[in-house]
Amino acid sequence: MLLSLALIFLIAMILAKAFELIRLPRLLGMLLTGILLGPYVLDLLDPALLDISIDLRQIALIIILARAGLNLDIRDLKRVGRPAVLMCFVPACLEIIGMLILAPLLLGVSLLEAAVMGAVVAAVSPAVIVPRMLKLMESGYGRDKSIPQMIMAGASVDDVFVIVLFTAFVGMAQGGSVSALSLLTVPTSIIFGLAGGIACGLALSVFFSKFHIRDTGKVIIILSVSFLLVSFEHVLSGAVGFSGLLAVMGLGGAVQQKKYEVAKRLSGKFSKLWVGAEMLLFVLVGATVNISYAAKAGFPAFVLIVSVLVFRVIGVFISLLKTNLNKGERVFTAFAYMPKATVQAAIGGIPLAMGLACGEIVLTVAVISIIITAPIGALLIDNTHKRLLTKPDS
Repeated sequence: MLLSLALIFLIAMILAKAFELIRLPRLLGMLLTGILLGPYVLDLLDPALLDISIDLRQIALIIILARAGLNLDIRDLKRVGRPAVLMCFVPACLEIIGMLILAPLLLGVSLLEAAVMGAVVAAVSPAVIVPRMLKLMESGYGRDKSIPQMIMAGASVDDVFVIVLFTAFVGMAQGGSVSALSLLTVPTSIIFGLAGGIACGLALSVFFSKFHIRDTGKVIIILSVSFLLVSFEHVLSGAVGFSGLLAVMGLGGAVQQKKYEVAKRLSGKFSKLWVGAEMLLFVLVGATVNISYAAKAGFPAFVLIVSVLVFRVIGVFISLLKTNLNKGERVFTAFAYMPKATVQAAIGGIPLAMGLACGEIVLTVAVISIIITAPIGALLIDNTHKRLLTKPDS
């Protein structure tokens, strides 16, 4: 495993720098590293590392979401209001509707199989979006209208909403049924997740005020509590849901409100942790990409992914109706809501593992969505924000 980790970090650093030199996102180099080292090309990664890949990717997500929470000013979200709420579910719903319309025509699947496929594809990637929105917040682009904050928060809730739908559709595909009570997990996951995270954040703020602890120690405590919150998500079942990742953001946000200077310092510590975590996350996501699946699906699957993205863009524009965003800012928000990666890598193979007839084609479409949207979305964010967004001093 040590050899695998050495290869991951060294090659990812080299390829990320190479892509950066040709003005492409570093993310591409990391994804390419995973594809090359993964089991479908050179097969140089230790199987034991791949076995814990999901856990390592989740740790990386916790790090970036904790950092996001420490930078998220609740007052900014209150100022955004309605559009932030609509961004949590309208674009995803439109994308799933697009899949229901087009997947049976292009791939010959049933409506239920198209629903499962849509739920896999509809989730955006916080790991791609959040670090980029944090950079925009730090540099000031779009901050006066809280655009990065809105996108960052919406992307996190979007994943909770889509994963609950995925669970419901998979249950139906297995021959089960979905009760109205099961859909309660959507609002309860959001409400209890945020409430639990905020309560923990407030408690930690009091703790940090009463006891002198070095910032490094505070980071370890926040990470440990975050791990507990995410673990708690698996304890609850039935109609009561709990989003651990939203709780992590809520925790960071509460600390930011109560201990602003501390949160600012801790955010810097988390940004250093993210340097290594980012490589692990995207290399391991790349390792899940089976190029042969993408080639097998061919042109129809490519057309499907691009077409449902159009539905998603329409959903973003609907969410932004009657806002003070200009045309360029709305276009940028649509670009920022494109990237898919982590959720698709995490759940794309579940239907196949469960033996569903649509399992292979769902995994294929999930892989293609990663290959197309992660690099293109990252590229559009990185290369258009200076033209489409404004800074307060400009």
